Amino acid sequence: MSVAVGSVTLPNPVMVASGTAGHSTELAAYLDLSSLGAFVVKSLAADPWAGNPGPRVHQTPAGMINSVGLQGPGVAAWLGSGLAELRRVGVERIVVSIWGRTVDEYRRAAAMLAAAPSSVIAVEVNLSCPNLDGGKHLFAHDPALAAEVIAATAVADRPLWAKLSPNTDRVAEVAGAVRDAGAEAVTLTNTLLGMSIDPETRRPRLGGGGGGVSGPAIHPVAVRAVYDCRVAHPDLPIIGVGGVATAVDAVEFLLAGAQACQVGTATFADPRTPRRVTDELREWCEAHGIDRVRELCGGAHV
Repeated sequence: MSVAVGSVTLPNPVMVASGTAGHSTELAAYLDLSSLGAFVVKSLAADPWAGNPGPRVHQTPAGMINSVGLQGPGVAAWLGSGLAELRRVGVERIVVSIWGRTVDEYRRAAAMLAAAPSSVIAVEVNLSCPNLDGGKHLFAHDPALAAEVIAATAVADRPLWAKLSPNTDRVAEVAGAVRDAGAEAVTLTNTLLGMSIDPETRRPRLGGGGGGVSGPAIHPVAVRAVYDCRVAHPDLPIIGVGGVATAVDAVEFLLAGAQACQVGTATFADPRTPRRVTDELREWCEAHGIDRVRELCGGAHV
């Protein structure tokens, strides 16, 4: 079941997705967090951030839409408490997701992780944030800006995974730019931009207005992004995320070209989903005569 994502070796290819499993041990009552390929922390900025006003989440016909707004305690507070709690329950493979509104904010967050223990095995750089330096567009929509952020976050002294946005036709181009800037892997994808309006109040249902759509509805979009990036960059490691709720969903990402996958929105319905997907994936491989799960990676391209 072991896989390699760049220089990082994982015991299995199933992780939780940033933003859906909390900053620490919120899901520990339902799931042995140490059994995951890795635990991906909800995105942290250098400083505490309150996030958006409520309501923050709303169910959609095939998933959900959220406008949480990246609420978090900040890197320093997490290093002082959240990290210790994760290690207390035996989690020794932690990926810290960071975000910022400027290149310097990303750099500061990354620098604060430089002295973290070896259990922080990688830093996932969430590039799907509005750029306040030059406009409202996302970093992940601009190859040059995305590359600048990755170069700046090298101060973390950890493998960097660039989390990209599906809301652009330049995903493969941005993936190439962040690879050249030092990213070991790309995480595909973040949420799709969306909105839900209440016909009774005639107002957006979320306090922040629009939000990000996730869950089964976006799975085919994410699979296409993984497939296209594998074609454009055959040697670039990829983590697939978007609508994974079953082993078949995970297999689809692997066949499209991913080395690993993340389970996100499904944990809101059942926090045990990541463990179940891992067990089902092992059973699926056994039933299909697959000796090593990594044999599936890129299988749709053969």
